[in-house]
Amino acid sequence: MKKIPIFWPVQILGWLCYYVIVSFLYLSIAPRILPNFLLVGGMEVICLILITSILRFIIIRLGILQKRLSGQIIFLFVSAIIVSLINTICSQAIDVFFKVPSRSAHKESLLFLVWVGNFAIILIWNLLYFAYHYVVKSNKEILDKARLESVVKELQLKTIKAHINPHFIFNALNSIRYLVDENPDQARYAITELSKLLRSSMHAENISTTRLSSEIEIVQSYLELEKIRFEERLEVKWSLAPAAYDFQVPPMMLQTLVENSIKHGISHQIEGGVIEISATAQNNILHLRIENTGKLVLREKSDSFGIKSTRNRLQLLFGDQASFSIYQSDHDTVVVDIKIPAIEHEITANP
Repeated sequence: MKKIPIFWPVQILGWLCYYVIVSFLYLSIAPRILPNFLLVGGMEVICLILITSILRFIIIRLGILQKRLSGQIIFLFVSAIIVSLINTICSQAIDVFFKVPSRSAHKESLLFLVWVGNFAIILIWNLLYFAYHYVVKSNKEILDKARLESVVKELQLKTIKAHINPHFIFNALNSIRYLVDENPDQARYAITELSKLLRSSMHAENISTTRLSSEIEIVQSYLELEKIRFEERLEVKWSLAPAAYDFQVPPMMLQTLVENSIKHGISHQIEGGVIEISATAQNNILHLRIENTGKLVLREKSDSFGIKSTRNRLQLLFGDQASFSIYQSDHDTVVVDIKIPAIEHEITANP
């Protein structure tokens, strides 16, 4: 069933209200009631409905609402002048048809006053019609912009995640490769841990945020793999506040940053090093901190995949409410600081 445009019920109801108000005022204050007043007034309102409906058709046909504002304003006043003249002629024709006596000895001045009244009425109708469509158009543009930004944001997030999983799997398999010949038992254990990680990464495809506690489980499995590879050269320290566990974070974010710490930090140290991961929560803000032994190279700060993907996702998901920084805290320690605002629910990606 075709939907009736909102114009028609508003148009008819609006003019009926006008008819009732004018009739009430006339009957209340007029010293002498003209014959057939209600019938004549009804006929004039019907003319107004027909004339303004034709005016709407012309506005749509000529595409006036798509023209520049100056063109719309000119049309608004010119059409009000012309349509009010036509309506004045119609009013006089109705008066003649129903033999309504002249309300003034000076007919010319009366016609001018009738035209001025009609001009004011049509001008108000025009202003309401154009104002309504201006508001509707503005709201539609805002909504379309928001939808476009949402689509672009989702595509960017999917692109980042599409790069994260192959990047992560490649590095994990690379770690296991060293164990296949040297220690088959550890290789089997590493493959088991890898399967856990792959299961988690598959879940990450369908969401844009996940609980920090889930991310910690992934990182713990990942570090188990890396400990097999680095043995005593890798030491891991955890400092996690229970209040931080329920915060929502981008999936695989913590894992990519820890992987980045090992790749650019620990692996370059002959004697290995330490990774310390801490999480605290205060005033609805999650504060994540990752410290690792190593040197911060300028190129690493700007070009690292883990750093770029983290920055992009935090900006897309949380805007300016989130912050990310990486710096050299002392001679041999690199620090990553992240602050994320609390959100109530997991953000699910559209299929």
